[in-house]
Amino acid sequence: MLLIQCPWCGPRAESEFSCGGEADIARPLETDKLSDREWGDYLFMRTNTRGMHREQWLHAQGCRRWFKAERDTVTYDIKGYETFGQPAANAPQGRGKQ
Repeated sequence: MLLIQCPWCGPRAESEFSCGGEADIARPLETDKLSDREWGDYLFMRTNTRGMHREQWLHAQGCRRWFKAERDTVTYDIKGYETFGQPAANAPQGRGKQ
């Protein structure tokens, strides 16, 4: 089981959360001026890196707040958490795995 540290509620089971995908993706300002290819790239193309990856998570069965997590996609270890507009915080000992 993956244990995720909600910045507001503390450690909780992964089943309480919903992953919102890759973090830090900016929506284009003038979407009507984009080509179909550019719009498709924005909607569907993600880096999907092997290793460290920044994701956004929603604590769906808790406080219902969004936050960011830096997670290793190979080991599932979570290295840090960040609220929107706040600097990253280090993960507690155990780094997300139980």
